Amino acid sequence: MATTAAVAGDFLATLGIEATNSGGFGGDWVGSGPELEVITPIDGSRIATVRQVTEEEFDQIVSRAHDAFLKWRRVPAPRRGEVVRQLGNRLRELKSELGALVTLEMGKIIAEGEGEVQEMIDICDFAVGLSRQLYGLTIQSERPDHRMFEQWHPLGVVGVVTAFNFPVAVWSWNTAIACVCGDSVLWKPSSQTPLTAIACTKVGEQVCRENDVDPAIFSLTIGKGSTVGDRLLHDWRIPLVSATGSCQMGYRVGEVVGRRLGRTILELGGNNALIVTPSANLDMALRTILFGAVGTAGQRCTTTRRIIVHESIKDELVSRLMKAYEGIRIGDPRDPSILMGPLVTRDAVEDLQNAIERLKKEGGEVLYGGEPLQGPQYPGGHYVQPCIAAAKNEYEIVQEETFAPILYIIGYGKASSSPREAVNEIEEAVALHNGVPQGLSSAIFTENVREAEYFLCHRGSDCGIANVNIGTSGAEIGGAFGGEKETGGGRESGSDAWKAYMRRQTNTVNWSTELPLAQGIKFGD
Repeated sequence: MATTAAVAGDFLATLGIEATNSGGFGGDWVGSGPELEVITPIDGSRIATVRQVTEEEFDQIVSRAHDAFLKWRRVPAPRRGEVVRQLGNRLRELKSELGALVTLEMGKIIAEGEGEVQEMIDICDFAVGLSRQLYGLTIQSERPDHRMFEQWHPLGVVGVVTAFNFPVAVWSWNTAIACVCGDSVLWKPSSQTPLTAIACTKVGEQVCRENDVDPAIFSLTIGKGSTVGDRLLHDWRIPLVSATGSCQMGYRVGEVVGRRLGRTILELGGNNALIVTPSANLDMALRTILFGAVGTAGQRCTTTRRIIVHESIKDELVSRLMKAYEGIRIGDPRDPSILMGPLVTRDAVEDLQNAIERLKKEGGEVLYGGEPLQGPQYPGGHYVQPCIAAAKNEYEIVQEETFAPILYIIGYGKASSSPREAVNEIEEAVALHNGVPQGLSSAIFTENVREAEYFLCHRGSDCGIANVNIGTSGAEIGGAFGGEKETGGGRESGSDAWKAYMRRQTNTVNWSTELPLAQGIKFGD
């Protein structure tokens, strides 16, 4: 196959990406296993190759990462924050190059590629401040002249398993915070997007060497999940595994790591719904749905997959949505005028076609799109027309997450409902919303405060993220990110998510000359 690297510009060289790259790093670059050919979904051509790590090399990398942790945990947290600050600054300098590589390797449009790098920069900034705020608590003791408090200590090597759709941002969410907490990180990226991982690891390596820090705090292992990935899950030297991927993958990670009593942060599938009530601002809702359903070609865990719309406005919303879909510009994501690029693989295109066939067999109807796109402007066979479909929430295919741009329209209420009845029907809408196994992100568009508050209360959305008058995707790094049910229950990024990367310790100091016991227990004289 022809190589895309020859026409990719200078950014590959700037990022240290060569024609053939080592896929393992633990202070030194290694990789003597099978070669992995990296293909761009833009046109199906080869970008570069990666020499994957062997099982023996994996063990060596874990040992180096653990040794680096033992040294790194002794560095004061504000000093660790300074290293992360410099990492963020280096990412600022390379934002356009890294964004271009994300686009080339994963296929998202250039604005989203650079936006993902901006997330990395932002989380570094967040972690720098956090490095001076790893607070414990002072607790009132029931025993006189005793002081009770809790501390948070570094945990160890954090295994980070990332998916193809956010090839750099999810790594940074975990890594920036884990590093200021005193941990080292071992990254296993998706085999579909290894070059972005190599580029980021090289940035981290350079920053560490400039600061006389063991660069193995940013370790990397690229290899098959059945070998390297499985060893990562079983390795007792990795007390925490943060994994992003499908629900099926999450069941496996949770089972294996849990069996050795390790910890997990699981960020798994989403089946995100947006409720549109009769009082909604349809102009705002339309723009939100368009980005939520079509952005990243439907390959976000927070992609809007279900629209639960009141019957009184359903026809109008669908009509306007179909017209908006007709104006979506699909093609080479490096073109700034393009709004939707390719799916990551031909298998993803096939998954969409299979979902559409299953939908039809269950009684659903395709209202718009869904077909693969052919022609010289769509090389490689990875492009599709985004799909809008009429469906029922109980359909088996609707209960699953299809990682592609298919949007299900589901009605609730009655077209003839009075305004008061429509407000009361919000309970039906929320029941439909919650009636799937996943629980990541959710949204409602309404101008009615009762509907909004019901959606946010304990009887409302059962998701980890619940929004009013904004969409399901585009979460900010300042809030903890994650979901419930089959989404895994993990939390990454902002708020107090840092606690997952540390070990908690309760301390009591007796500064008296007596030895009173708790609960008033008397033992002996």
